[in-house]
Amino acid sequence: MTEPWSGLPPVLAEEVSANWDQVFPDGVPAWASEAVGMGPVALAGAIARSLFLRESLQRHGDLIRQAIQAQPLSEPTTAESLSQRWQDYLAEVTDEPSLHRALRRFRRESQFRLIWRDAMKLADYHETVAAASDFADIGIQAALDWLYPRTCEELGTPYGPDPVTGEEVAQPMIVLGMGKLGGHELNISSDIDLIFAFPGKGETRGGRRTLDNQQFFIRLGQKLIQALDQITADGFVFRVDMRLRPYGQSGALALSFAALETYYQDQGREWERYAMVKARVVAGDQSAGNVLMKSLKPFVYRKYIDFSAFESLRSMKAMINREVRRQGLENNIKLGSGGIREIEFVVQAFQLIRGGRDRELQQRELLIILKELEELEQLPSPVVKELREAYVFLRNMEHALQGLEDKQTQLLPDDELGQTRVALIMGYDSWQPCLEALNGHRERVARHFADIIALDDDDEESPDLDEGWQELWLAEMDQEAAAEWLGRHGFEEPQASITALADLRDSRTVQIIQTQGRQRLNQFMPVMLEALCHVDQPSQTLSRVLQLVEAILRRTAYIVLLLENPGARTQLVWLCSESPWIARQLAETPLLLDELLNAESLYHPPAKEELDDDLRQQMLRIPYEDLEEQMESLRHFKKAHILRVAASELSGTLPLMKVSDYLTWIAEVVLDHVVDVAFANLVSRHGYPRRADGSACDKDFAILGYGKLGGLELGYTSDLDLVFIHDADPELSTDGDKPIDNAVFYTRLGQRIVHILNTQTPSGQLYEVDMRLRPSGNSGLLVSTLPAFEKYQLNDAWTWEHQALARARGVAGCPRTLEAFERLRHDILCQHRDPARLRKEVVDMRERMRASLGTPESKQSGVFHIKHDTGGLVDIEFLVQYLMLAHSEAHPELTQWSDNIRQMEELGRAGVMPVEDAEKLRETFITLRSTIHRRALQNLNSQVGADEFPEERDYVRQMWKKVMLGSASE
Repeated sequence: MTEPWSGLPPVLAEEVSANWDQVFPDGVPAWASEAVGMGPVALAGAIARSLFLRESLQRHGDLIRQAIQAQPLSEPTTAESLSQRWQDYLAEVTDEPSLHRALRRFRRESQFRLIWRDAMKLADYHETVAAASDFADIGIQAALDWLYPRTCEELGTPYGPDPVTGEEVAQPMIVLGMGKLGGHELNISSDIDLIFAFPGKGETRGGRRTLDNQQFFIRLGQKLIQALDQITADGFVFRVDMRLRPYGQSGALALSFAALETYYQDQGREWERYAMVKARVVAGDQSAGNVLMKSLKPFVYRKYIDFSAFESLRSMKAMINREVRRQGLENNIKLGSGGIREIEFVVQAFQLIRGGRDRELQQRELLIILKELEELEQLPSPVVKELREAYVFLRNMEHALQGLEDKQTQLLPDDELGQTRVALIMGYDSWQPCLEALNGHRERVARHFADIIALDDDDEESPDLDEGWQELWLAEMDQEAAAEWLGRHGFEEPQASITALADLRDSRTVQIIQTQGRQRLNQFMPVMLEALCHVDQPSQTLSRVLQLVEAILRRTAYIVLLLENPGARTQLVWLCSESPWIARQLAETPLLLDELLNAESLYHPPAKEELDDDLRQQMLRIPYEDLEEQMESLRHFKKAHILRVAASELSGTLPLMKVSDYLTWIAEVVLDHVVDVAFANLVSRHGYPRRADGSACDKDFAILGYGKLGGLELGYTSDLDLVFIHDADPELSTDGDKPIDNAVFYTRLGQRIVHILNTQTPSGQLYEVDMRLRPSGNSGLLVSTLPAFEKYQLNDAWTWEHQALARARGVAGCPRTLEAFERLRHDILCQHRDPARLRKEVVDMRERMRASLGTPESKQSGVFHIKHDTGGLVDIEFLVQYLMLAHSEAHPELTQWSDNIRQMEELGRAGVMPVEDAEKLRETFITLRSTIHRRALQNLNSQVGADEFPEERDYVRQMWKKVMLGSASE
């Protein structure tokens, strides 16, 4: 008798044979018959193709039996059949836990049907994406239909104006689906991007107390997300991503129509236009949703032909390309070259550019738009045909990859078993012809993408290179001729350069790289050597550049980048000549080379709002639960933007004050995101912390920055002095399935934040964190409540801790908690203090610091430590802090700033010190700090010769003697 798996490829036949008895220990069940499309041959084929199908048959036989009794697998999946099947599950729902269970069982049944029909080629692309999207629509609507009336019973019914008639009515929730869900093109295994909205402002009626409509819909939204996203013993329904909403993770979970319209009108970014192209009302009141979509249409589709869309899409594609290179995603059929994303970009570029004029383009499904572009003669028929065929092929392969284990992936398998499974699903006997077909489609897509969207190479052809550089690199010159050649071209140490080149050329890494890599290196090195002639000290610069070359020898894409982009090459050589610190950063993180491609952005770092937007875009598609990838991306973001700041300082486009501002903004943006990630991670496990009124906290947590961070004076290698506070009731607990005390929640939140910041990853450490300035130092709680923090500052804090508070400010977290801290800081700084006692305590602390950190007396004749020695920066800081603490009671306006520069200005304005002294002290402070910044870029410490800055040091000594050691009246 022929075994049912005998017709399969050998590697899969062996796999099925080995697992058959585990899947069917009692033989194939009677319900799995030919009549319902599940005969032994079909079962063997399904088990061969998908581990998910195998596991489902093995563990969930009863569920599958009920499913095929309701509808045989041979019949297509439709919205009607799914909706009817949900009614069977809904009959079992009596409370929220049973709703969660019913949705998850419904999901497993639907996934089994979806993946079976796709893998066995019973369904084509169109049925698969329609069924996946219909299931999502039905699941979201089902959860909302059940949760809305129960939430009204609990909190009251929200009332407000009807968006059409203006009459006072009960307000519905509108759920917008974005991305592939919005386009009705959802994958077999995908997360869903949602935005929650409601028609208008108002209040609830009929509840125990009145709630603002927004509070009601935020609470309902939280329940809806839990119903879909929370992982239980039955699994989950969908991973829900809310980061496409206005302001991303920091924005309110639900917004009124008016708030949404105002946001997109005033602040909407180009990438948000791109995202809104596919937006669709997937649940809630459709008529109200249509009013919202109509109001947002002018934001998406401009009345004029809008060619600016090309540039924004290029920027987005460049960002994706960097991500692909960084993560090695060339085998990703979505993000890699010639992948699904490039087809989407082509189509949506035309929608954004011409959609305002050509209304036929104001649709969502990609294949429909392609047809419209052909009919409008925007794309030639052969191009449309190739893009359509490639899109269907790539999406079918995406479903094949995801159907293997019901996982969201677009990466090609690298093992024989996985490759054979995918080939079989795609209709090929083996992997090689399947891969060839895939590569053919990707090559055609990449070509069309380059023709339509990709940037033209505006760089002029580089002039023919003198053959001498080639001969030099390949050691075809003798030593004497090589030294003479380098000397003639300005190399200050020709012999050292010859040795460095020989060491690289003879290194084991160069010896074993593949032929193509060697060819690229041999093309690149002569070009690089010639470029070195145009900077000062080319020999020294060469030694710095070679660190980078050694780092990218096996990643030849970077060599190609520098070879094909003269502008980037020029920037690299100049930056390495100016700063060994930058050279080391580039060698440690070669991905930063991408920043050299655009000289304009390299020397003009973005303001804080743009930084925030850039980080949001970069992190958009990384799930919060993927902590490792979040940490890697944050480290790259920080390094890339610090490189821009350093380049700008070296080029003279940023003065010192702005350098510190930008470095501080980078830290603040990173900290804000880290709080969001850590908070979301804990909420997914334990729910939201609760307030006394029963509502869920939206963080109630803040990070306080002290020292250089608090004073907006961060340097390139500064650590972060942080203090954590929260303003929640520590006696209450969270509202999740695994509740913990609020106090425990916030302690864990603090620990998670420190972990994310401190941990060493392949990209290094994000920031070194110092928590010693918290109440009671290292022996104190990691996170204090606001009342406990206030009590400590009023009753137990030392004078030096109030000095530190003068340079403290809120830098991330809940705005309400940050405002409460600022009021508290003001009150503490304005306390009455005895001037003589205060002066003594400040002077004593300064002497102790100088003794432990300053230059020993035996060495003071040779060096001056800019920061810690007499006449240095710390003297100025202590002097300013003393005056702040001594005079804020009489001049409360002094407390408004936390940075030394503006504090000095305010001290002069208030008359605490003469304006001319305040100005001169400020200029001295800037001069000394500028020197520390410049030395950091040269990898030098803060010690200079003892004869440096004599006038500045004398002036600081005089001011210290006059204010701190004199007897002037207060």
